[in-house]
Amino acid sequence: MFRAILPEGQIVCERYDHADEGLELYDEDDEFIGFVPYANLHALVDEDAYGEDERSIM
Repeated sequence: MFRAILPEGQIVCERYDHADEGLELYDEDDEFIGFVPYANLHALVDEDAYGEDERSIM
């Protein structure tokens, strides 16, 4: 699972595809969740990173 970090919050998704202008996010059933323009995307973080004690990723 991944987290798309945005200025307004976070979106959790199972997978994503790169598009010309941003990321297309999909859930575990391969349903489209939403589109995030690259200009609004602060980071895309693997969910496993949140289980680690490395403070620099928070």
